[in-house]
Amino acid sequence: MKPQSINVEKVLRDKGFKLTKQRVEIFKEILGKRGHFEVEDIVHRIRRKGLKASRATVYRTLNILKEVGLLNEVVKFGNKTYYEIGTKEHHDHLICLNCGKFIEFHDNRIEEVQDQICGQFNFKPLYHRLEIYGICEDCNKNIKTDR
Repeated sequence: MKPQSINVEKVLRDKGFKLTKQRVEIFKEILGKRGHFEVEDIVHRIRRKGLKASRATVYRTLNILKEVGLLNEVVKFGNKTYYEIGTKEHHDHLICLNCGKFIEFHDNRIEEVQDQICGQFNFKPLYHRLEIYGICEDCNKNIKTDR
């Protein structure tokens, strides 16, 4: 399901959240993002539009969207947390430590091993995220040619 096809206001009202003008504007900014983003991206976009909202308000709004399943916290990299719209199928990430590129991937073998391990320990998983840090193909080529 695409975020555009979701009636965000209805979802939030049904969950008991108040819809202030400020929140609605922040929701629009967040749900209009493509790919990965972090809080500062949203804060700067909102301020450029002249909307007065503190970082704390943006964080609270992100948390509301996470709580209702419309947003996922996907990667912690450096001092930042990156998010993406939560209506995508589950996937994991490769993160380049040189250029900061995020590469999304999904492999059923990983999911099967996780399910087996959880079964072995009678453990009920709620969520997981896999982040593999390294050097992407483009940066690796540049490193080799620089020597």
